[in-house]
Amino acid sequence: MFIFDYIVENYGTDNIFLILYVLNLIFGAIAFKLGFARQLPLLKSIFVYFMLAIGTYIITIFSIFKMPMTESLIIISIVLGIYRLRLHKQRNERNSAQ
Repeated sequence: MFIFDYIVENYGTDNIFLILYVLNLIFGAIAFKLGFARQLPLLKSIFVYFMLAIGTYIITIFSIFKMPMTESLIIISIVLGIYRLRLHKQRNERNSAQ
């Protein structure tokens, strides 16, 4: 709700859906990239991102009704980023110890 209020106060309600859609799509893609463990082939990856774009449309509708969807995606991205950073550091320490 913080992001919705911020966008309305600073940018008005003209393009609120588009702004929220782009934010949700960016943070959804970040969460997918950080949360999915292995690389997918190109066609599967394109299909996943296409479905992500469709699902983000539905999430944006919830965001318009002041549900904290964008904020949740931001928190998910931060938590997964911290997890991946710690995992990377732990792997580097383990490899340098051997």
